[in-house]
This record gives sequence, C-alpha cells and structure tokens, in this order.
Amino acid sequence: MQKLSIRTNRRCDIIDITTAIKNYLVEIKAHTGLLSVHCPHTTAGITINENADPDVRKDLLKYLGQAVPENDGYAHSEGNSDAHIKSTLVNCSQILIVEDGKLMLGQWQGVFFMEFDGPREREVWLKYLPDGKR
Repeated sequence: MQKLSIRTNRRCDIIDITTAIKNYLVEIKAHTGLLSVHCPHTTAGITINENADPDVRKDLLKYLGQAVPENDGYAHSEGNSDAHIKSTLVNCSQILIVEDGKLMLGQWQGVFFMEFDGPREREVWLKYLPDGKR
C-alpha cells in the first residue's frame, strides 16, 4: 500500500491527485488490474470528475455548500457535521481500472481528493490489485 500525503488549504478544497496516482502506477510497474483509492478520513472523500475546466470544481463545492450548509443546527458538538455529511455523499473510496500500466479514465476525467473540514494534513491510500493474467 502507498500513502499519499495531501495538504489542504481551505475548509472545503478539491485537490487533483491524478498525476500522483499515475506516478505510483509507474513506480510499481503496474500492468493490468484494479487500483483502490481510499480516504481514511470521515470528513473528506474521493471523487472522479471533470479535469478540463476548474470551474466544475468550484461548482461542486458551491452546490455541496448550499445543499449541506456549515451551520444548520446539527447535533454533533464538534461543529463539523456538514463535513461528515458531505463526505458520505461523495464517498471515501473509488476503484479504478488499470490496463497496460495506464489509469483508465475518460478523456475529461481526473481523480480528486475532496476536503470538507480543513485546512489539514491528510492521507490517501492506494492499493494496486493485479489481475493475475498476463
């Protein structure tokens, strides 16, 4: 397993981790299989979305902020219930296809770490699972 270190800069932030993931696949000489990308935090998540227009990331954060406001009378005493809800909506893991050493993403797709309770130091865990056929 590989651990990526991520530093977020805002309470809600989206960090492109696509290049780091591709570099990991090169480093381990991945061939064909699956890659698990996992966020071990309850107030952050992993998503796959458009990587061509950065305005999409702004729109995602805007929508989530409107749908799940930061201060909305939540019972959780730490003041970050909205972050827990957003994390649940986004999900904490993605499974990606690796074919001939390449991450199989659509033309416009990228992989993103989504922060909802920052800024913080975070981790993303990567686990490559070869398919066993060559």
